Amino acid sequence: MSIDIWPPVSPEELKVKKEQSHARELAWILEETRAVMTELKHGLDGCYALLAPIDPGSTLVLSTHRNEKVKGHITRVGTRIVKGTIHLQLRTLPTQSVALDPQNPIHIPSLEALGTHLSESVKLLALALDSPPSPRPVADHLRALSISLAASTALLRGPPLESPDPSWQHASWPQAHFAPPLSPNISFHLFLQEATLVLALRALEPADAPQHFGLKLGLALGTYRRLEHDEMDHVYPFRYSRLTAGGLRHVHRGASVERRPTGFHEADNDLGPGSGAVDVYVREKVRVETADPSLLSLYAKLLALGNTLAQARRNLAAVMGEELDD
Repeated sequence: MSIDIWPPVSPEELKVKKEQSHARELAWILEETRAVMTELKHGLDGCYALLAPIDPGSTLVLSTHRNEKVKGHITRVGTRIVKGTIHLQLRTLPTQSVALDPQNPIHIPSLEALGTHLSESVKLLALALDSPPSPRPVADHLRALSISLAASTALLRGPPLESPDPSWQHASWPQAHFAPPLSPNISFHLFLQEATLVLALRALEPADAPQHFGLKLGLALGTYRRLEHDEMDHVYPFRYSRLTAGGLRHVHRGASVERRPTGFHEADNDLGPGSGAVDVYVREKVRVETADPSLLSLYAKLLALGNTLAQARRNLAAVMGEELDD
């Protein structure tokens, strides 16, 4: 059986008809895609608003389950932790309360990077919507937007739950953020994981610290045992975060704060990997999670926007006769 076109048309006319039909399809898909891009821009504006530095911010509870090793709260305003008080009852350190210095807020690098991605995505969509509709530029804009949204989602997702995260060795909060200054043998490390803020506390001991005779005897006889955790037998190079400065000063986008002396030496000018680090043991380790409703909502919105964008890219590529390269 054969299929013929009636009335019959010449091959040249058929080619013209195909081109006209394809042009109408492209015009239609471009109109649909621009409507989706407008929705994406509104959605990203809402995401950016969730990360905006609006007072009084989000007050988040920090508390360990079934015990009071860690108990307190912190306040997040935008990409910064602006205040907080935390009471510690660790087994290897004296009971103490630490407070963040309101004059020296802590910038969360992953949230700052997230804010940059969201801002760039909104500007990219605004540029694309202001440009004349054309298949290739629109496809390129959507591809760049897809990369930016994927990076934003990855920042909120954080490191995998099942794998160790070594970033605490160089991203712990410096002592300058605490009033009075923090003890030099504690590591405060705040990071994002599954859109949840996680505070990892570690009691540190220099690897070359001398052990008194009573401790050695207790370890030999078994009357004293170190706390067991997954980092107990390893030596780690440790230095405080320098993402906000270098040398002996911490700079927060125009504001600088003098560093207090620490028990762990740091190089003044060498900013290479591992520079200024001291080898330490982790004597005790505590992990505290605190759910931030704004970040959880932001994560869900970004996932939904990513799915919408992926569908729009597939539809446009199908009409253009192309395959997505990512």
